[in-house]
Amino acid sequence: MLEHNERSSKGKYGWVHQWAKMTGERAKIDAKVNNTYIVYATKNGLVKEFPNGEVKPYTEEGQEETNESQ
Repeated sequence: MLEHNERSSKGKYGWVHQWAKMTGERAKIDAKVNNTYIVYATKNGLVKEFPNGEVKPYTEEGQEETNESQ
């Protein structure tokens, strides 16, 4: 009985991880089609990832990047 309950809760919320992964994959596809970038969080802060695979630190529009943020 206990084993069944553990499987049920894992199955009940197990889809969340897969859904989040698929959402990120879809964002990358859309960025490539539209020739734009995606923004996501890393342990070092927000980054922009371009369709060519280049990753740069994210800065708000209008702000210039400095050597300190890289």
